[in-house]
Amino acid sequence: MFAAAMFAVAVTMALALTRALLGPTVYDRILALNVFGTKTVLFIAVAGFLFGRPEFLDIALVYALINFIATVAVLKLMHYGELGWVEPTTEQDDL
Repeated sequence: MFAAAMFAVAVTMALALTRALLGPTVYDRILALNVFGTKTVLFIAVAGFLFGRPEFLDIALVYALINFIATVAVLKLMHYGELGWVEPTTEQDDL
């Protein structure tokens, strides 16, 4: 059963990678890479149970945190053009 689950996750990873390469907008590509990272977490977890190594869950959790932080960082970079502190403009001060 775990082998079938790994195969299904691998297929969805391939589909997400295809969307990342062919996505019409940059945000579609970022979302597809986030989905790919999430599927990678599932793949690592299922592989750990398939091979009798449930401690792979720790690796999967660390990868999930890195995936989340990287997605937020890339989205901030795309929105603001930099990763550092952005000074508010006068238009934002009026609000």
